[in-house]
Amino acid sequence: MNNDVERIICSEEQIAVAVKQLGARITEDYAGKRPVLLCVLKGASLFHADLIRAVNLPCEVDFITAKSYGMGAKSSGKLRILKEPDINICGRDLIIVEDILDTAVTLSALIHTLLESKPSSIKTAVFLDKNIGREKPVKADYKCFDAENEFLVGYGLDYAERYRNLPYVGVLKREIYE
Repeated sequence: MNNDVERIICSEEQIAVAVKQLGARITEDYAGKRPVLLCVLKGASLFHADLIRAVNLPCEVDFITAKSYGMGAKSSGKLRILKEPDINICGRDLIIVEDILDTAVTLSALIHTLLESKPSSIKTAVFLDKNIGREKPVKADYKCFDAENEFLVGYGLDYAERYRNLPYVGVLKREIYE
């Protein structure tokens, strides 16, 4: 797997520091509240697990499964929700925890769908923010890193369900996905 990575852009150590700092910001911003940290499976699972341990507040966790990529390297542009949250989020402060924000198609559709449940607030926490030409006008409320427009794997990010278990984030060699 490591041989398929062109270069590392976020080391295991850099990730640990960034997630800890983000957890401290959320702890400060939500002092006196009990937010729900909603993990978008599968990609955000590692980030979510580390982030909830870095948030020093009573909080609840839940999971949603939404797909727009399938097995390819590009988004299909269509969102499918395969698993809805179990927690009633009506009147709750919700933080959607996502692995990467790029086109914003998935996150925009999720926000729109979750607003129907009438949470008191919705914020987004993304591990990586690819500040590329967004298809939808969504900004990350919280983020660990900015990223260039490259195909990234590791720390939950995958290509065709592989590479999620890499402890760092790296650029996948072009010949692997083309």
